[in-house]
Amino acid sequence: MTRRISLLLISLLALLLLAGCSEPEPDTLAEPVPIESGDSCHVCGMLISEHPGPKGEAFVQGQQTPLKFCSTMELFVFLQQPENETRLSHAYVHDIGVTPWTAPEDDAFTLASEAWYVIGHERRGSMGHTLASFAEHAAAEAFRKTYGGEVIAYGDIDLELLGQLGRGELNGH
Repeated sequence: MTRRISLLLISLLALLLLAGCSEPEPDTLAEPVPIESGDSCHVCGMLISEHPGPKGEAFVQGQQTPLKFCSTMELFVFLQQPENETRLSHAYVHDIGVTPWTAPEDDAFTLASEAWYVIGHERRGSMGHTLASFAEHAAAEAFRKTYGGEVIAYGDIDLELLGQLGRGELNGH
């Protein structure tokens, strides 16, 4: 009996070791979805397509469809709330380096966590001051040279910065 238990334990241990050696399945991220003419902002309720500037989409755990936002400012205010930080799967923002500010196109989304942002610039979004978002650092720098502001990374965005931006305290950077 002891020998059978020993063999069973050894077999189970071997299976566990083999399972640990297998490649983890890659996480596949849901793709951004088109912003339709009737879509409204998750935060303020405004019709998204009626306003200029980069928009955002957030996929939260347990939901198949994204929450949509009329501006990157609204997206980040939502994402920075303590109750939302842990629910986020991933988010997308428009790459303003490849799409017009006045009407960003659906095929120009990039992962928010990999994007570069310009704050304190002179362009306005749906709610006034917003973060201009770019997939490439060079495009963000070119925008900054034209419209002013400061280039920052995703990890630099917090509620304090968003408050300053919303109050217009970052203009002229």
